[in-house]
Parts: sequence; C-alpha cells; structure tokens
Amino acid sequence: MAFTSKDVMELRQRTGVGMMDCKKALVATDGDMEKAIDFLREKGIAQAAKKEARIAAEGIVFAANKNGKYVLVEVNCESDFVAGGPVFKEYVSKVADYILDNTTATVADVVAAMQPVTNEYVMKMGEKLSIRRFTVYESNNTAVDTYIHMGGKIGVMVEASNGASAEVIHDVALQIAAANAQYVTRDEVPAADVEHEREILKAQALNEDNPKPEAIIEKMLVGRINKFYKEVCLTEQVFVKNGDLTISQYLKNNGDVKIVRFVRYAMGEGLQKREDDFVGEVMAQAGLKK
Repeated sequence: MAFTSKDVMELRQRTGVGMMDCKKALVATDGDMEKAIDFLREKGIAQAAKKEARIAAEGIVFAANKNGKYVLVEVNCESDFVAGGPVFKEYVSKVADYILDNTTATVADVVAAMQPVTNEYVMKMGEKLSIRRFTVYESNNTAVDTYIHMGGKIGVMVEASNGASAEVIHDVALQIAAANAQYVTRDEVPAADVEHEREILKAQALNEDNPKPEAIIEKMLVGRINKFYKEVCLTEQVFVKNGDLTISQYLKNNGDVKIVRFVRYAMGEGLQKREDDFVGEVMAQAGLKK
C-alpha cells in the first residue's frame, strides 16, 4: 500500500512522533495507518494511539429531552464562526426535536426527513450542514442525565438504575466527559481489544534497553493490563472530584447506584485536525485541579 506525505503528517498528528519515525513506520507497515500506530507503540515511541482521530469539521454536540425520551446528537458545519452562532444552534435544536418526536432508526432517516429544513438553513448560513450521528435513550424505571461541555465540544448521556440522585448521575456524566471512559465495567471490554493491548505492551517490554526474561514480562503484563482497565472502564477510574475514590466506590457510597450504559461524543472525532486538553478543560470548568 503506497502512502503520501499527507499520511505521514496524519500519523505525526495522531501520535506526536517525529516525521522520520512516522515515515519509517509507514514503510514498515506498507502504508497501513493503524498498523503504523501499533508499530510506533510497540517501539515505545508513541505512548498512546488515539482512537479519536483529529477534528477537521466544526459543529456542536447537543442534548435534548422530551417525555422521558433523551437524545444526544452531533451536527457539523464548516466553520467555528457558524458553529458558535444562534442560527446554527436553532437548526441543531430542530434536528433534536425531530428525533424526539419521531421513531427514527438511522441517521439516513433523519437526514432524508430533515432535508427541506436543512436546505433552508444552508441558504441562511452559506455552509454545508451534516447531521452526523445521534443516540436515543428512553427512561424506563431508570434515571438519565446529559452533560454538554464548553458549548458542545463534548456531550455525554448516562443511564443509571432508578434511585440515582441528580447529583450522582451528573457527577458520573462529568467523569465520562473528563476521563473518556469507553466501557462501564471490564466485562464489557472485547477480548480481542484486551489481547491487542497485551500484545503491544509485551512488545514494548521486549523492546526495552534491558529486556527482562519472558516469565517476568508475563507477570508484569498482569499489572499493565489492570492499568489499561483502569483507564478505559468507568467503574475502575479514579473519581475526578475525589482522588481517594474510584467511581465504583463512589456509586456504592451513594445508594449502590448501577450504571446501565452511557455514550460520549467528542465533536468531530474521527475527523480531528487538532487535539485539545479535554480532561483539563472539563475539570477546570468544574472548579477542580488537574
């Protein structure tokens, strides 16, 4: 697979690694971007592969609810000037209202139904508008909360067991926004993902200047995989508002609340051109120290 200088730049943006190392990684992996990221991680050059690729689009993540039905939706435009304006937000609100008022299975359904309205707002703003994705939760003897960070940079929707207080479920939503959990518990993590991470961690250990015997590496991997779980699993994360507690402990201390599910959207993820310190921003907004 051939690659271009643009691919080298993208790999550099996604990993923070120097241009020459990125070029070598693409050569070694025949231009496969994801394999090149793994290659750099295995060499210990890239510390983390960002599953959220960089933002090229502008827009907002928006939340709304009606009669026990909740929606989290991302709509994109071409410029941050339009994204921050009232006309665009008016359009996004109409998209959310349509989803709440109708049974819609796919984004394509919403796009088709909203086309006349979309055309109207394209004429008003002079930019292409794209309804990118949405998630709907319906409260059924459960508690649902939404949280929008910094005017729509990040949006979170959480469903918890009935009896969860507004404060507790909101704290969980804030946690997800700040720490980017991907699963509720480790039982939800696909075995293939765990094995993939294990292979990378093992390769890192073998590539160290003074590699340890494989038997010792295998023992080390247990601790490193546990650390991986603590990063991606909500209940195992350290609570951003109290570093002495995990989220699991916090939930147990507050009525033994159970998190049913959650969704987190970062505006433009998969199209990213820049990287923001979302953890720092969310915590700063909440009046917390990073």
